[in-house]
Amino acid sequence: MASEETKSKKKKEEECIINCLPGDLVERIFFRLSVSTLLRCTEVCKQWHKVIRDPQFITAHLEQAPRCALLFFPQESVQGKPYPSDAIVFDEGWSQSTVAVPVIGPDDFLCGSCNGLLCLYTKSSTIKIANLATGESLHLDKPIKNLKGDHFSFYRIGFHPVTEEYKVIHFLSAHQNDSQGTFNFIQVYTLGSDKWKDVRSSEDLSLSCVKNSGVVNVDGAMFWLTEDAKANWKHAVISFDLSEESFARIQLPDSTLGGYRRYWITEINGKVCIATAEVHQHRSRMVAGKLQLWTLCSKVESRWSQMYNLPYTHSYLPSPHFVHWDKIMMQSFLGDLCSYELFDDGCETKLSKRVKLLNFFPHKPDNVQCFICVKSLVRLDAYKKVGIVRGSKQQGGWGLKKWEAWERDICSVENMWKNVYELEQNSLVTPQLLVIAAKDLLQHVPDEVTRRRITMEIDQTLQHLPDCPDKHRRPQRRLNWVGWKRDKEKLTARVNRVKDVTKASRQAADDIKSTLIDMLNHLQAMVQVDDGIHRLLSDFLNHLQHISSTLNSAANISNES
Repeated sequence: MASEETKSKKKKEEECIINCLPGDLVERIFFRLSVSTLLRCTEVCKQWHKVIRDPQFITAHLEQAPRCALLFFPQESVQGKPYPSDAIVFDEGWSQSTVAVPVIGPDDFLCGSCNGLLCLYTKSSTIKIANLATGESLHLDKPIKNLKGDHFSFYRIGFHPVTEEYKVIHFLSAHQNDSQGTFNFIQVYTLGSDKWKDVRSSEDLSLSCVKNSGVVNVDGAMFWLTEDAKANWKHAVISFDLSEESFARIQLPDSTLGGYRRYWITEINGKVCIATAEVHQHRSRMVAGKLQLWTLCSKVESRWSQMYNLPYTHSYLPSPHFVHWDKIMMQSFLGDLCSYELFDDGCETKLSKRVKLLNFFPHKPDNVQCFICVKSLVRLDAYKKVGIVRGSKQQGGWGLKKWEAWERDICSVENMWKNVYELEQNSLVTPQLLVIAAKDLLQHVPDEVTRRRITMEIDQTLQHLPDCPDKHRRPQRRLNWVGWKRDKEKLTARVNRVKDVTKASRQAADDIKSTLIDMLNHLQAMVQVDDGIHRLLSDFLNHLQHISSTLNSAANISNES
């Protein structure tokens, strides 16, 4: 009782100290903390919870949040084997995340990222909006259920900083085009509203979105590429103001590139940019010539400025955001993802300091996407009280039959790790038990000189045993592609270490056995052996049998790996 009172008093004193800190000082400290740390801080006291959950603090923290690059691999089948959707996050130092993003299901497709919120296309009748860092999510009814030709690239999420509204936009596909091959409206949903609505253009504009060419959200507007084969401009950029819900067409920059080429729209340092390049005739996403990047200077005047003019490249671009922190990301046909520093010498941009980030084989290079993302505290609970928001449609997820083999592989690896830990401990503990038995046996030896000599030899034998690796078992978390590959490499190295440990353990046992047998022979020659020594020798032989069993188990584990 006294102990509980002491703890309660200590807790009150700590809360008193916390409450005495100036509010602005607490906030300045909180601004420097990560989202995961802040979420833990909300449970410290009511004051901290109130500060961290305040909308103004959430907005201010978001403005200071560092940008990350999120590499997304959509669900695909390679040589008949299904691979789930996956994501890897690169921080400002290009360190790679190893843990899977929980809000991304195995069959989800990433449509866009905005202020830490991910827009995910599901194969059910809903669009999922999820916070990357907090794990909070909601499911919206799609504007049209079972829509023929619908595609994840036809959905995007955007934000307007003045109205502070989040909007999801949906482009219709070619299956919904009118007789002229174009359409002049898009479908828009404002988070918190009751339904989707059609937003039409007052002008004769084609609002179609070129598939897999990118959509970006800059300064409260959405920008995408459209095409009209019958118009004299062929390709153009369409902007959609998320506040006014009005459209504008922006002419593309004049490029000197010829041949078979394509366009991508992207964002670099908060600016709308266009990338254009000659591409492979049979692989329309592979750059096969020079790559030019232009930045939009004036939306009204359709004025562009050339930003980069890259030399011949033979790579894929992980759109829509492939330039991060003055480096460009490119993918080779063999699965290498590399970053290059962009160095502009005035006439032509040079690629320098090539860094291989990872190899994503067997994923297909033309399916990989990259988005700008942040980790934020943006909450979704205020948007869940409308009829269009449904319960989770992810009843299947990892439980679907198609992922049974994948889950079995994960369980197999976890079991391997469990066996490795047990074998390591058993292999190192067994010689220790033998030493205890041996020293117990030595207590019955009447010759003190013999006891000391044998004890010294046994201690020297133990010194040759390897150090025990970390005794803490790895946390069981679902890993992404990078984490999975690293984990298997570590497991292989650990299994090989088990072989070394087992070999050293066997050698130690053999040395101890040889030493004790020599001692017994010596004592028998001197007629100094009693029944107790024979009994302990029997125990010793039992320990040797345990070592043999351990070594056989280690051999089986090695064969499985």
